[in-house]
Formats: sequence, C-alpha cells, structure tokens
Amino acid sequence: MPTPEHPAPSSSSAPGADPVRVVVVEDEPTITRAIADRLSAEGWEVTTAPDGPSGVRTVLEVHPDLVVLDVMLPGFDGLEVCRRIQAADPVPVLMLTARDDETDMLVGLGVGADDYMTKPFSMRELVARLKALLRRVRRAPAPAPAGGASADQQLALQIGDLVIDRAGRRVMRAGVPAHLTPTEFDLLLCLATAPGTVLTREQLLADVWDWVDATGTRTVDSHVKALRRKLGADLVRTVHGVGYALEAPEDAEDASLDAGADDPGLEPPRDPAGPTAAP
Repeated sequence: MPTPEHPAPSSSSAPGADPVRVVVVEDEPTITRAIADRLSAEGWEVTTAPDGPSGVRTVLEVHPDLVVLDVMLPGFDGLEVCRRIQAADPVPVLMLTARDDETDMLVGLGVGADDYMTKPFSMRELVARLKALLRRVRRAPAPAPAGGASADQQLALQIGDLVIDRAGRRVMRAGVPAHLTPTEFDLLLCLATAPGTVLTREQLLADVWDWVDATGTRTVDSHVKALRRKLGADLVRTVHGVGYALEAPEDAEDASLDAGADDPGLEPPRDPAGPTAAP
C-alpha cells in the first residue's frame, strides 16, 4: 500500500506555497525510509509505494511534481512503471538502479526517465538532481497577454510543420500531437530557439539539464534519439564530434538518411502520439 510521509518545515518551501509532491517507488524499506526522511526534511510531501502496480496507481492518484523510481520492483519493473505513467501524464522521473550498466541507463532514458542514479548514492546528490529537474519543469513561461506579436512569440514557435506551444508545453508535427516527456520538450525547445545552429552536447547539458560537466553526454544522445522516434528522423541533425542542430523540416529532405548514418541503431519513426518504447 502506498504511504504518505508528512513533511517537516523547511526554508526550501516558500511561505504559503504548495509543497513539492514526490512519489518514491522503491521495494527496499531501508532505502525508502532514508529517501522519504531526507526529502521530507526539505519540506517536500512524500508518498511511497513498494511495487510496480501500486507505484503506477499512486502516481496517477497523487499527480506528483517528481518521481523517484527504482528499476527492480515486484509486480513489474520500473521501466514498465515509467512507460505507463509517462503515457498517462508526463512527469519528471529519476530512476535508481543497483547495476552500473550504461545499457540500463539508455533503456531507462528511452522510456521517458529524465535522470538516472546508481546505488549506492549520496542523498545530497539525489536532492540536488531532483531540484534541477524541478527547476526545468518550472521554467515553462507564463502565458503572455492576448494580442500582439510578442504574445504569439511567447505562446508558439513554428518551424516548418513543427509547432511548439511554449506556454502549454505541447508539440505538433504536421498537425499530429507528439507525446514528449518534460526533458524531451525542453531539449526540443532549446534546439528550436536557434534552428540550424549546432549546439554542443556540453551546451545542451548546461541549458537543459543544469549540468556543468560533460559526464552526461550519452544522456543527450539518448534523448535526441527519442525525439527522432517521436517527431521524425529528419528533424535533428548530428554533427560528429560536436553536437546537434534542429533542421527546418521543409529544408531537411535528406536529413533522415543522414540521421540514420549518424546513429546506426536508430529505429524508424514511430507514431508521434505514442509513448517511447525501450530500444
């Protein structure tokens, strides 16, 4: 059964503001309690669940701001939990695993996780990464006043047949809605603000993930592959050894072939409205 943890007062919660809601899905009671106690000390409202099925139910009931999700769970694993919750209502997810395997990391990111930590981990680092995820979600701009060019620029960005609704955090390609995770949306928007300009992986890590080092470049690669699966392989161009650029769709007739050459394991584009499947 999912269990709520009552948060302790903390200076990190602004007076009168709703506390940050976090769901922790973890089957090891000692780890669950340690995480819940640490996040509660931040003033956050923590709800826990011990297995896959109850984890999905809890997330759908609580509508949390963040999810901490173990990969190895009873019932069904964390990858399936992530698929189901991201298909229902995208939410930032940080996954935990006992195995330091890059394949596991890429699979987790491929099903919609935003970040990944290997056990054992530092509680201080866990909190820092969760706060970075929260900052990214809260970057979404407030709707501008109706009327005027500035309002149009604030609310929507159009590049060819790609339309990005910044305020609503929605994306459409050729009139078809695309189901993106919060981090996928932020990555797409970052690339779309300078179409045709090559952004390095380090730049993208700093701007999208709030990371100041280059240790997560494979994270960028995995999320770019997810964007290609959902929006089409012609949209993001790889510049070997440098980074990525968003191509205007009508000017990128050959980008699909280029993208396939850059990423030999790239899957063909899938239904833009569907959830990301594991590689």
